[in-house]
Amino acid sequence: MVKHLVFWKLKEEAAGNDKATNAKLVKEKLEALNGQIEGLIKLEVGIDFTGNPADHDIALYSELTSKEALDGYQENPLHKAVQSFVREVVNARACVDYEI
Repeated sequence: MVKHLVFWKLKEEAAGNDKATNAKLVKEKLEALNGQIEGLIKLEVGIDFTGNPADHDIALYSELTSKEALDGYQENPLHKAVQSFVREVVNARACVDYEI
């Protein structure tokens, strides 16, 4: 099993929306991938509630069956469509992938 964690800091305004609206949209778009991509076991998205400027705004936690499933997830057209929006509204990203 592979765990894929991503953290983003959002732009104050992007895609015609404020940060809070974009955070909700990112969450909705990513969570809609559940059950849509082979090998993706679980995906959840959390929006930071502290407002601490040192913290990231959004966290993604996902579980996949294998490294190959992670590669397939990354290349899947449904993920690519969400990724396009995320890149538009994000100004910083951190990621960790690990196998258990």
